[in-house]
Amino acid sequence: MSWTRHPVNRRAVLATGTGLLAGSVLPTATAEQASAAQPAAHSPALAATYANPVLWQDFADIDVIRVGDTYYCSASTMHYSPGAPILRSYDLVNWEFAGHSVPVLDFGAKYDLQGARGYVRGIWASSLAYRPSDRKFYWVGQIDFAKSYLYTASSVEGPWSRLTTIGTAYYDAGMLVDTDDTLYVAYGNTAIHVAQLSADGRTQVRSQQVFSTPSSIGTLEGSRFYKINGSYYIFLTRPANGQYILKSTSGPFGPYTLRQVLLDLPGPVAGGGIPHQGGLVQTPNGAWYYMAFVDAYPGGRIPVLAPVTWTSDGWPVVQLVDGAWGSSYPSPAVPAPPRPVEPMTGVENFTGTSLAPRWEWNHNPDNSKWSVGNGLTLSTATVTSDLYWARNTLTHRIPGPTSTATVLLEYTGMRNGDRAGLAVLRDSSACIGLLRDSSGTRVVMVDGLTMDANWNTTGTGTVRASTGVSGSRIWLRVNADITPGANRTARFSYSTNGADFIPFGPAFTLNNAWQFFMGYRYALFNFTTGALGGSVRITRFEVTAP
Repeated sequence: MSWTRHPVNRRAVLATGTGLLAGSVLPTATAEQASAAQPAAHSPALAATYANPVLWQDFADIDVIRVGDTYYCSASTMHYSPGAPILRSYDLVNWEFAGHSVPVLDFGAKYDLQGARGYVRGIWASSLAYRPSDRKFYWVGQIDFAKSYLYTASSVEGPWSRLTTIGTAYYDAGMLVDTDDTLYVAYGNTAIHVAQLSADGRTQVRSQQVFSTPSSIGTLEGSRFYKINGSYYIFLTRPANGQYILKSTSGPFGPYTLRQVLLDLPGPVAGGGIPHQGGLVQTPNGAWYYMAFVDAYPGGRIPVLAPVTWTSDGWPVVQLVDGAWGSSYPSPAVPAPPRPVEPMTGVENFTGTSLAPRWEWNHNPDNSKWSVGNGLTLSTATVTSDLYWARNTLTHRIPGPTSTATVLLEYTGMRNGDRAGLAVLRDSSACIGLLRDSSGTRVVMVDGLTMDANWNTTGTGTVRASTGVSGSRIWLRVNADITPGANRTARFSYSTNGADFIPFGPAFTLNNAWQFFMGYRYALFNFTTGALGGSVRITRFEVTAP
């Protein structure tokens, strides 16, 4: 960042009768799947009810499946790496990070921040499936509207490997593993197609348009593909306020009948949008649930869950509360979980041999410039004045509706020109951090880090508060309110002893426009305007939320 100085004080509807929606589902678990599930024992009792959202974090374009007694959820990540996170749950309500389907975005130099940038590209709406015949998980998605990629793994934790590249771009893919083990993918925008893959999944053997969206509806996309009781269903989203279903009783290539299941349905998040574009899943005892997301910027798109019933003629119906998606429902009746899930907040000391799956880089990192084990060491990887060009910026989703991130940063390894710290990162960003130059080290609060609608940098930052510091370490803190509406602020502070925090700089208003798609993230960064060679070490990162 150029971080221009600025004079400041130094202390400074679902239409009720027309149906529902459903998401990704393995019907009743097979004996093979059930035997692979972990035994259910020594678990705390589930609460009688659950509240929406079930996750107040940015997980969009949800696909959700069940394998045995365990549920898995996949989501979009755009330019973040690794991509396509996988969450795990034993009750559809409490979720933990498990892994990523796409280990690295090796789709061109722009995903390495080498001469180009991949902002708002990369991992769009994609699909997660499980194939009982080979006991493998499958992920499929298109990149840059040019090609599709299919990855597989025997465990969601990985390792994931690329099985194939297919020349057709499966836009907003939804994969179905049919009861005869055939692999199908539903995809498209307005013109909806179904592709059949070869038995090994490596090639496309057939693709056919199965539906053309009427102009009276507009756009339909976001395919999710299911076979339920012998019928084929393709769930489609009309962004960002409607959900429709195609149903075929004649096979995966149709013909299909269209039904509206949700339109302008009031959602459960005050100030948030309409629930849409998610997945349908069935519990072991036969109950059905739909997990969708609601637009809740500046935090992103957050998952909500509702039970589903079926009409006598085979259409799903979301269960409403007073004509709206409920703010709470009875908890799913599921087997006792084998263990509590890992919390998504808390303390990270970076003592392991790899990063936990809650972490994602802004584009692919330069792996020679970071390490973990004895804390997280970030060596400068880019000479730039622009945070959006800086490699090795490590991000963490911001939990809502409010949360606080605190980082302990050791800075004796910084060199002149280095910029390191903690940001709230999106297309309009701000940060608190350290600036090292020939006069020493200063702690600064910076805003005015901006991009335009084509994701080109329009502002590299203005210093709003600055003061000198000495010593070897500093605590940096951000309090973020991502509640949709008027508040949506980030406030910065720092401490030299870890106990007394000094408010620093003005409050920053978080951008709540949807066009960047991803929500704000906490981001750890270290880059330089001088020469490479400097480093910082982060020995503690803590996120707390009410």
